[in-house]
Amino acid sequence: MTKLLEIENLKTSFFTEAGEVQAVRGVGFHLNKGEVCGIVGESGSGKSVMAKSIMSLIHSPGKIKEGRILLHGENLIGKSDKELRSIRGNEIALISQDPMSALNPVVRIGKQLTEVIIRHRKVKKKEADKIAVDLLRQVGISSPEERLRQYPHELSGGMKQRIMIAMAISCSPELLIADEPTTALDVTIQAQILDLMNELKEKTDMALLLITHDLGVVAQNCERVMVMYGGMIMEEGPVKDLFQNPKHPYTEGLLGSLPKQSEGVKERLIPIQGSPPDLLNPPKGCPFAGRCPYTMSICEKQMPPYFEVGIGRRTMCWLQDESKKDGANHE
Repeated sequence: MTKLLEIENLKTSFFTEAGEVQAVRGVGFHLNKGEVCGIVGESGSGKSVMAKSIMSLIHSPGKIKEGRILLHGENLIGKSDKELRSIRGNEIALISQDPMSALNPVVRIGKQLTEVIIRHRKVKKKEADKIAVDLLRQVGISSPEERLRQYPHELSGGMKQRIMIAMAISCSPELLIADEPTTALDVTIQAQILDLMNELKEKTDMALLLITHDLGVVAQNCERVMVMYGGMIMEEGPVKDLFQNPKHPYTEGLLGSLPKQSEGVKERLIPIQGSPPDLLNPPKGCPFAGRCPYTMSICEKQMPPYFEVGIGRRTMCWLQDESKKDGANHE
């Protein structure tokens, strides 16, 4: 398959009065053309910062310290603002988790949408209006002409999210990054939004990077998944393989904390004990060592490398090194 996006050793930090917050700590992965890939992890794991880094939307006090972001083999880091504005929308688009913060509350929907179309597609206002109406129909909005005359506060949460999707796909990007696109929506609307993105993906063959804390969303929509924790990717692999046989204790903990659907049996949820690492002063070794039931002495002292654990699968865990297993503390 053709590689569309390649991330190499990406490090993004925020320089605060308290010190350097190392939000993304050496992330690397690739995304193929037309692929649907999920990124999961609890709040504060670095998922959204990584998404904004890919879009070059990190602003002061944040900074991309190191790494490469390759789109079709071309590094986006170091490009001018003008070059990046051309790439955003035309080649990569982002749907944020909060449409209200992305939409201007005092500007009509039509003006916001047509401005994007005119800027990127270089068409006249009349043509942009026609494209806007067609886009709203594509994303399942009824009476599109009427909606274009409305303000964001006149629309429901699901409707605003559809508007954001319409803006994102208005220039037929090759990559759509959806950052928690259904967080504030009820379950029925969530399913509709995800179905919509999958339909659009099938029609246009765009790649979709779906960032979420919801493992169920990933199971139903993604081909491959990456599990983030402490600003790093702990495990990666095909969704079915990883869910059926997790190789990292953090992934195991995430799956163990999900409600079980055993028929007629109520099972107690198993929470992950402890708290995420302090990224102002990240641990020397594995970021999950302080919460892991299998911690060995080496886990706290030395960062594990990636171990290949199957076809297209890797995990950052010393338990995969047979020579280190004897020191495991099985609680």
